Amino acid sequence: MRSAPARTAAALAVAALLTSCSSGDGGDAPEAPKGLTAAQACGGFAKDTAATAALNAVLGGDRFEDNLSKPEKAVAALRADAAAPWADAYRPQPVTYCGLRPEAGGEKDLKIQVNAAEEAPEVDTRLADKATYFAAGLRAYSSSSLGKLYFSCRLKAPAHEIVVETSVWGPADAPETDEAQRTRLITLANAAARDVSAKLGCEGDGLGTGVPAPAAKSS
Repeated sequence: MRSAPARTAAALAVAALLTSCSSGDGGDAPEAPKGLTAAQACGGFAKDTAATAALNAVLGGDRFEDNLSKPEKAVAALRADAAAPWADAYRPQPVTYCGLRPEAGGEKDLKIQVNAAEEAPEVDTRLADKATYFAAGLRAYSSSSLGKLYFSCRLKAPAHEIVVETSVWGPADAPETDEAQRTRLITLANAAARDVSAKLGCEGDGLGTGVPAPAAKSS
């Protein structure tokens, strides 16, 4: 017969074993992060390193909540525009390709819209102090709250060539002179435009990867 000390030691050993097993069952495991990552949001358009960094910086976090994104509808609308005859009275309406808010809440939000345009605008010298022009697509420029990027999309017949206007609205609280924010917004516009171009099967879109460089002053 075992002595009382031996029985006590055995009981303590069993208790310790049960405790270690229960702690490994996930009862006290940390809760899984909520929200979407950059690689998951809006079909993953911002999954590359440059776009992910830009998205995280613009919205102040790395987890997001979808806000009325309609990427499939946006691409379908552009495809329909490419097949429709252009007329002076024809003004395609923009569709929200991606809408995001921080999962943690707050006032920040981001919206990316796309639509067909008749042509890319010329450089507007009046924007010199309020926006930066970038070398991407046919024309690209951004203030600290709004970025615009235009690219050409050639599709197979019977569709015709169209110009796609990509607009990015960022949080309204960025200082007007925040050039880093301008670069972030145009980086997201470029990433979204590349994603749209790939889904449409565009040729000769003039879009590069990563962070677009500022355009030469003479553009």
